Amino acid sequence: MTTTPLPHRTLGRTGPEVSALGLGCMGMSALYGEADRGEAIATVHAALAAGVTLLDTGDFYGMGHNELLINEALRTAPAADRDRALVSVKFGALRDVHGAFLGYDGRPAAVKNFAAYSLQRLGTDHIDVYRIARLDPDVPVEETVGAIAELVESGHVRHIGLSEVGAESLRRAAAVAPISDLQIEYSLISRSIEAEILPTARELGIGITAYGVLSRGLISGHFSRDRELGAGDFRAMSPRFQGDNLDRNLDLVDKLREIADAKGVSVAQTAIAWVLAQGEDIVPLIGARRRDRLAEALGALEVTLDAGDLAAIEKAVPADAAAGERYPSAQMAHLDSER
Repeated sequence: MTTTPLPHRTLGRTGPEVSALGLGCMGMSALYGEADRGEAIATVHAALAAGVTLLDTGDFYGMGHNELLINEALRTAPAADRDRALVSVKFGALRDVHGAFLGYDGRPAAVKNFAAYSLQRLGTDHIDVYRIARLDPDVPVEETVGAIAELVESGHVRHIGLSEVGAESLRRAAAVAPISDLQIEYSLISRSIEAEILPTARELGIGITAYGVLSRGLISGHFSRDRELGAGDFRAMSPRFQGDNLDRNLDLVDKLREIADAKGVSVAQTAIAWVLAQGEDIVPLIGARRRDRLAEALGALEVTLDAGDLAAIEKAVPADAAAGERYPSAQMAHLDSER
């Protein structure tokens, strides 16, 4: 763990001040196979003790499981740590009894319904940042954001966020109510936001919470070519983890490892430090579900990348160097950010 207080960053012009790294809690409940609940809660406690203040979840992560886990973790944490914690919640994803995704619902009545259930599961009277996970193509973004704005007025939500939206939708949403941050995938091998979305967010004063900074472990330095993925692991269907794509992507990791080794740090720390270096308005979310991975990720805050390091990283892992899309085609179709 880091031994000095964690630096802080502010989510946009209107959002809260949070730790420079947030903890993404999805993997503790879903998409990466079985997780150890006790270890997951211990990891949340360790993150809070280290100074992490931002916890990110979704009401559909484990179909409520993740919110209940965060509730338990916060209830059993020291009061001082609990009081500093801010919870960001994504909503809107529809699922069946087998866990399959059925689409998204951004209707105002649905927004308020989702929020009521999240407040109950989290055991709180407010959500710090609330955002629809993917835009509902049948509901104007203005209506969805307007409903969240009403929850802000009633005190049940503190800040409005967005997730995986494009520049046009970002502008339309910001015209309705203040938007604290856009949560979107951003890493060395997922850089499409740099062309239009990131400049638009900066123009509008909207922060970025970057998920997938290690591309679901692909560029963590811990993923091997012969690793077998268990049942329920999303990566077994992810294009970047398949066949030749995996080989080409791990070749990029090997090049990144040379730079990391020369600096005496890990591949994961180098990849996270690169995202941190892209701007003070960016807060990476680290998806650790074990304390050892958390400790490694927090070490990235002590890594300084100078101009030479950044140039070497850009040469080793150029933009658009990744092989394969970041999601299967059916899920890519739901991304307003990729249109």
